[in-house]
Amino acid sequence: MQVYFATSNKNKYREAKEIIGNVKRFEFNHIEIRSDSLEEIAIEAVKVAYTKIKKPVFVEDTGLFIKSLNGFPGTYSGWVFKKIGNKGILKLLKGIKKRGAEFRTCIAFNDGTRIKTFFGVCKGKIAVNERGKQGFGYDSIFIPEGYKYTFGESKSLKNKLSHRYNSLLKLSRYFKKNKF
Repeated sequence: MQVYFATSNKNKYREAKEIIGNVKRFEFNHIEIRSDSLEEIAIEAVKVAYTKIKKPVFVEDTGLFIKSLNGFPGTYSGWVFKKIGNKGILKLLKGIKKRGAEFRTCIAFNDGTRIKTFFGVCKGKIAVNERGKQGFGYDSIFIPEGYKYTFGESKSLKNKLSHRYNSLLKLSRYFKKNKF
């Protein structure tokens, strides 16, 4: 059975295809609800996506949560990136020594009879400056826990450790177990 990833983000789709394999992209431009919960946002979006495509579909919502900024930008990460980018985040953290952060992802899957969610987390910290040109979004400022390179400096590191990778792996196992 064909499964679709509802997204307007080509980079996210590329990552999902590399991990899951047989997934098609459903171009999905959806105005997200405002919430502090990735799960709430993803569930609402996958309900809308399913009403449009009427086929097994999943959506993904990701946030960068910076501890010293009380979890900001969190669920507003996409909007904040468009407005101030990595340079703005680094400016907000100027002079701050504690730079702990984590990426969190929630994938919501809807097959028309049930909605399942899958979570992924990657702990780390925010670099002092941008490093690397691989990846997208906050990749050039995020250093995963236990490493010295940003995701922007090492695509293989991101593919092995990322929040999205973890949640997509869980989704892939679910597909295999339930014969999707």
